[in-house]
Formats: sequence, structure tokens, C-alpha cells
Amino acid sequence: MSNSEQLVLIDGSGYIFRAFHALPPMTRGDGTPVNAVYGFTGMVMKLVDDLAPAHVAVVFDSSRKTFRNEIYTDYKANRTDPPEELVPQFDLVREATTALSLQQLEVPGFEADDLIATYAALAEDAGLETVIVSSDKDLMQLVRGGVTMLDPMKQRRIAAPEVEERFGVTPDKVVDVQALAGDSTDNVPGVPGIGVKTAAELINSYGDLDTLLASAEEIKQPKRRENLINFAEQARISRELVRLRDDAPTPLPLAELKRAERDMGLLADFLQAQDFKRLLTRIGAPANAGSGNAGSGNVGSGKAEPAIRSMGGSPQPAATTPQSAAPVPAGDTDYRLITEIGALESWVAEARKQGYLAVDTETSSLNAAAAEMVGVSMALAPGRACYVPLRHSGMIVEADGQGGLALDAAPAAPDQIPFDEAMALLKPLFEDPAVLKIGHNLKYDSHVLMRPHNGGIRLAPVDDTMCLSYVLDAGRVGGHSMDFLAGHWLDHSTIKYDDVCGKGVKQVPFGSLAPEAALDYAAEDADITLRLWQMLRPRLATEGLTSVYERLERPLIPVLADMENAGITVDPSILARMSNDFATRMDALQTEIHALAGETFNIASPKQLGEILFDRMGLKGGKKAKTGAWSTSADVLETLAAEGVDVAARVLDWRQLAKLKSTYADALVDSILGETGRVHTSFSMVGASTGRLSSSDPNVQNIPIRTAEGRQIRTAFVAAPGKKLISADYSQIELRLVAHVAGEQSMIEAFRAGVDIHARTASEVFGIPLDQMDGETRRRAKAINFGIIYGISGFGLARQLGIGQGEARDYINAYFENFPGIRGYMDRIKLEARETGYVETLFGRRIHIGGITASNPAQRGFAERQAINAPIQGSAADIIKRAMVRLPDALRDAGIEARMLLQVHDELIFEADDAIAASAVEVIRAVMEAAADPVLDLAVPLVAEAGIADSWAEAH
Repeated sequence: MSNSEQLVLIDGSGYIFRAFHALPPMTRGDGTPVNAVYGFTGMVMKLVDDLAPAHVAVVFDSSRKTFRNEIYTDYKANRTDPPEELVPQFDLVREATTALSLQQLEVPGFEADDLIATYAALAEDAGLETVIVSSDKDLMQLVRGGVTMLDPMKQRRIAAPEVEERFGVTPDKVVDVQALAGDSTDNVPGVPGIGVKTAAELINSYGDLDTLLASAEEIKQPKRRENLINFAEQARISRELVRLRDDAPTPLPLAELKRAERDMGLLADFLQAQDFKRLLTRIGAPANAGSGNAGSGNVGSGKAEPAIRSMGGSPQPAATTPQSAAPVPAGDTDYRLITEIGALESWVAEARKQGYLAVDTETSSLNAAAAEMVGVSMALAPGRACYVPLRHSGMIVEADGQGGLALDAAPAAPDQIPFDEAMALLKPLFEDPAVLKIGHNLKYDSHVLMRPHNGGIRLAPVDDTMCLSYVLDAGRVGGHSMDFLAGHWLDHSTIKYDDVCGKGVKQVPFGSLAPEAALDYAAEDADITLRLWQMLRPRLATEGLTSVYERLERPLIPVLADMENAGITVDPSILARMSNDFATRMDALQTEIHALAGETFNIASPKQLGEILFDRMGLKGGKKAKTGAWSTSADVLETLAAEGVDVAARVLDWRQLAKLKSTYADALVDSILGETGRVHTSFSMVGASTGRLSSSDPNVQNIPIRTAEGRQIRTAFVAAPGKKLISADYSQIELRLVAHVAGEQSMIEAFRAGVDIHARTASEVFGIPLDQMDGETRRRAKAINFGIIYGISGFGLARQLGIGQGEARDYINAYFENFPGIRGYMDRIKLEARETGYVETLFGRRIHIGGITASNPAQRGFAERQAINAPIQGSAADIIKRAMVRLPDALRDAGIEARMLLQVHDELIFEADDAIAASAVEVIRAVMEAAADPVLDLAVPLVAEAGIADSWAEAH
């Protein structure tokens, strides 16, 4: 064997799962799922053709149980069974390996990683270089002089420097680091409280695991020292679990791994049997496969998804159906800088012909209302994207690698198409109803583009990968940002903004970059978005979630963009008076607090406050945080205040005023956009797993309304001259939905008759006739009604009502005795969550519930309360979204010019001319009360109440 010869070991098991998750569902003609087979075949074929190694093999796991389970019974015990659609594909992948004329290796009782370690050692002895094709971090312990890795998705070679970057140690010490840090994925226990970074520091300091454990008494940090001593044997066991065996049985001698000439007839037969027409074309064989056509876009349940309706009601072209294809490695890209009008015309023409493209804007600000568009990127196929610079100054050439940027000493005006000329081409394309625009968080881009100085473009129709991810996986994945999804689904680490614009004080605006320096970052955004769309979009149909996306999320995108663009007037003079008033009252409270404490201290310092309350005043009930300082959280202070501790009550009052002053009275002034004189909040469509919207910059949904001071903030939100504000909100919508889902007849009858539901509840629970009801009893019933929705405990209700826990539990028991349907609903929904892992709203939105089967009672209890509340809160959120989608057209059809400005959970805020406000209210209430129709047949009526005034506070 020549020294230059190479052995390539392909981690087949890793490839299978990557292909399965990277591609949309696909089936061949007989209905067998084949997306993982297709992706595996395409990727491995390309890899072997590109590397052309002398020796090659594909390595598989033989079974889930290995010798490691004898060492540690719970090893990989937390691994779930593979998806049902993947199971029949395992054998087909092995058939694909044979069809590609490649040897395959697997041994019962050993993992694929052990075989890779064993053959890498054999190759080293034989003088071969070994390339391990995998992104599995566990294999990094094998990297050494003649052994490297290739990450197939990032097209990145991994040698010793890359391993050290990942683990903080050289490859020969990776096992020791993993033994300390453990691995939750494989259920390797490690040592509690020690992560990879800490483990690396310890191993670098002590040399190896054995030396560290022998020297554990020397560790200065008490908790770390204690854990290393107590869990020393667990660390040694973990080392045996993560250390790869290089003496596993070898099913084939090394010499038999020599790459054979590919049998093209055998491969063509296999591809035809799977209906992989595109791969047949790729190898030059006739594509005369069966009718399933999986390799040509046969996604979902063996059928291409039908054409769908756009938000405006006009049909979209069937060409917008995502085409399934083998994933393009992130390194295989063709990114073009478009600086000439002719090149842009070609891209526009191709997009029109194709019927869809991915779009992303680069801007000067995260605040869409204030942002100036700097450039736009587009992608037409995975790996094929462009960037059109529009307002670049070209001062910055590139990042200097130190968090700063290199300046061009004599910058020339960069080549770029004049803004107006570019817009003359892009505006018709972006508004073309026959071309689907795909983006990630397109609400932001839509808002940016509609601003007059950015082209005045109405982006439509649209598909949004952020919203797709949210509908498909709310509560199941760790986030919905493009960077996260790229890593999670595509195993690709995106270029970060800091990498191109610098960090901290050295960071510069994107528009100051030379276009060449901006190209890869900008084009990648569109490219990754298109890849995500091709993977996520087909899942809607296969998982039964198309209706949720099409009825609730997708049509809401332009509605929210319009609301953000409209903004709302905030009177700075009212805020200034409020700020001064809060400051005066805070000073008075400070004097009172210092007098009660007997000394002066910084009330804003939790540490100083804790010392005053629990050390110097000697109050009971204190608890210390991990830092050793006393906790002075709101819960702690509220408990003390309830016990009659005046200083705690006064501190709570002071904190409330301080928050109102800083967060609203002062900060809202800074949020007013000079150009419009209005505040333009940003609504997040993925902020809560239940479907609720959230807002930021500023957050208008968290303005407190339970106190007079909090309600005072809303007086600063005012109508523009000649206008009125309209506040319309649903009356007790969540209680109405509880009555419906529980089938609780007495509650249903009360809502149908318009009876005070809290008084009716009090009458049922406490046995008091309605005509003898007093305010306190009704208040208690109200607390129970709303508490039940959130799974309130006896302790929680006792605290809220200021009564004993026994009395509170009696109230809850009496409630369930009188309303057994509620208890039945709660038991039913918890069981559903345990069995499926999710709950559903009345519209079919899925909310995944983590921890519902946890062994920890506190964690499981929290998940159960979430399961009870999520379908109710989520259904209410879905209903108001339905109303928001319908209202603009309904108002327009009625000839009423009223703009929707804000949404705060169950409330909508509008602005209309004074003369037509009353007419607007009639339309708004009618649409809101019918929002559930005709999808839901609710047993209770929905009621919307509305007010008209000069300020938000007065209208509500």
C-alpha cells in the first residue's frame, strides 16, 4: 500500500439521520418512505466521486445494545425510538451501499464509532491516511497525525486545531474532558456541575483524569471539589463509555476495503426501483422509473402538495410547491454580487419563470420603522444566491479577525445599481402575485420595504420559514431563528453579523462595508432560508398543520407589518409629568423605607436590601441564593408584606414606581420615531408556544393595568388630531372556552343568558343565592375561575385570597364538585399530553409539552399545568388572530377608514376619524364575535366590548 493512499470511513448511521431530517418526506410508488435513502445515496455517491479514495467503507451501527450497556445499564436509555417513517429505510440504505459498490461494516455489540476507531488504527499501521466522514464530536478523540475528519455538511476538514477549538484540549485528552462533562444525548453521567469548558481547564491543569481525581482535595471551589470526590467513580465509568475501542472485531480485512469500480447497471436498477429519477439522470441512465417519481418532487404522502391560496385570495402557481432534492453541502455555493442592471434583469426573469425565490433585506437598523434598506439578497436554488448592494459606502474592506475591521485607505464609491433603477425592477417582482416570495421573519422585511424611502413595496404573496417552524415545532425545538434552524436541521453554522461588522465599540453599520465584504453574509441568509423552506413546507401536509399555517399565521404577516408601520401616537408631555410624579413619590417612599429600616441604604441593591431585612432587622422567612446573598424577589417581599412587614410593602411600592418610571415614562419617549412622531412596536409571531403574540421596542403588552399607576401609563397613548382611539376586547374569552371544551352545562347556560359568570360560580360553590351576592364572595369566585385555568394549587389560591391553605383547598374541591366537567377536561388533557407529547387548540395548533412524563414531581406538575392552560390560551390567541386577518378587509368593504394599531392579548386598538368611530365599532365587534365561525361550533357566544375615547386608558 502506498503512503499516499487514503482510507475513507463514512459514518453511515450519521448520514442516515442527517438525510432523513434534511429532506422533506418522500415516498416511492408503493408508498414506502424513501427521503433518507435518497439523501444518503446522493450524498455518498458525490462524496466518493469527489474524494476518489483508494479504500472506502460505510460503517453502520448493528444494534442499540452494546458492551457499554453492560458497563452502565442506562447508557443511551433516554434515546427515543427512530421515527416510524425512518424504520423501513435502514435496510434500503444498506441496499444503496451495495448498489454503490461500497463495502459496509457492522458488528453486533459494538458501535459504528468503535469500528471506525479500529480500522483507523489498522490503516495507520499500514501507512494509510484515514479520513473519517462525520460531524460526530465523539470521533474527534481519534484525530491524530494520519487521521483527520471531514464534516460533510460544512465541507470542513477537522484536524487537531479544530478539535482543540471545540473541546479546549488536544485530541488525546478529549476522552477525559467528555468523562467529566458527560453527555446528555447518550446519557453519559459525567460529574454534576462540570461542563466542557470547566472540564478542559481542569484537564489542562492536571494533565489527565486520573491525576485530577487523585488531586481532587486540592480544588479550591467547594462544590466542584465535593462533586469530584463524590462522583469520581462515575467519572471513571463515563470515561469507559466515551472511550472508543480500537480492538473491535473486523468483519473484513483492510485490503478488502479497496474501492471497486462502480457497477452502473446494479446502481441503475436500484435507483429505478426507488423511483429516483433525478439520480438516474445524474448517472446518465434513462429515467424510466415507476409513476411514484419520489426523486422528482413527490413529497408528502406520495403526492405533490396542491396549489394553495395566497393571502389576497388569488391562486398561487403550483410551481411554488417545494421540490425535494438531495441537500447541497453548505460549502457548495455559487454566490454572485449583482452590480449591473443586466445581471439583475436576468435574476428577475429567472425568478418569474420559476415562480418562487427566497428574499432577505439588509438594513441599517433592527427597528423596521427606522431602518434604511442597504441591499437585498435572493436565492433561486440551494447554494445559488445573489446580493444586490444598494446603499453601501464601501469604507470597510473586511474583518481583521480581532473584533475590528480593516479600512480602505482611499475608498472609491462602490459599484452598485442606483437605488431607483434597482427598485424599478424589484418592485414589480416583489408585488407579482404569480411569484412566491420566501423569507425568514418576512414581517420585518415587509415592513421595511413598504416604507416610502425603501421603495414603497407591498411584498406578496409570501411564505415564512420562521412561521413554518413555529407551527410545526412550537415547544419542541430550542428556537425559530434562522441561525438556530440552520444548525438544528442543516447542521450548518451561519456567518455571524459580528464576523463581518465587528464587535462592541468597533462594530460598524452594514452599509459601511464594501459590497464584496457583505456578499457571503447576505447571500447566505437567502440561501439558508430557501433550504429550510424546502425541508419545512412539505411537513405541513404530512403532519396535518396546513390549516393552522394558512388560516392563522401566513395571512397575519402583512396585517402585523401594517400595524407596525402605522404605530401609535404617544404624548411626551404626559410622560414627562408622569415621570416627575413617580420620582417625587419614590423620594417620599425612600424616606419612609429608610426610617422603617433605621438606616439609609440603596433600595435598588438586592444585596443591601437583603442584609437590612434578614441580618439587621432579623426577619424570618429569608432564603439565600446560590451566590450566598439573601433573595429579595417579589415572592419573598410579598410574603413579608402579607405578614404585616411594612418595610417590605413599601419596597414593593417603590419598585413598582421605579419600573414604571424607567420602563415606560422615560423609555417610551426615546421610542418615539422622529419621522412620524409615533411609537412603532415590533410584534413577535413566535414569542410564546401557545400562539400568543408578544411585542418589543417598546413592549406594549406588559404595561401593568391592575394598579392605578400602571393604568396611568395608557393615558399617554393618544389619538392623532381629529381621530379617536377604539379599544375592543373579548369578554372573558378564556372562561367561555373552558366552558365549551369541558362541556360544563351550567357555565354554558350562564354565558348564553348573559349572567355574571363569577356571581354564578360563587352561587354554585358557596351556596349563596344570586340576589344575596356580596362583592367579596364574587371576588373569591373570580380568583377561583381564573386560577383553575392556570392549574392553581391550594397554596397559590390561599396566597392570592389571603386565607388558609385548608380553606383554599376546600374552595377548589367544592368548585370541582359543582363543575365536574372542568375536572374531566383537566384529566383528559393531561392524559393526551402524556400520550402524544403535545396538546392542541380548537383550531388544531399543536403545542408540545416538555417534561410531561418527567420523574421529578415539580417538573411534571409544571408541565401538567401548562397542558391544561395551553389549549385554552392558544385557542383564544387563534380566535383573535382570525379576527385580525379578517378586519382590514371588513372595514374596507364597509367603506370605513380605520387602522388597527395594537394587539394586547384579547384586546385590539384602532384609530379612526371621530365622525366614523361609532360605525367602525359596529364592524369591529361583528367581526370579532364571529371570528370562530365557521370553523368552530362554539357552545357559548363570543362577546366583544368596545370603547371610543381620546386615549387608550379612557377607551378601555
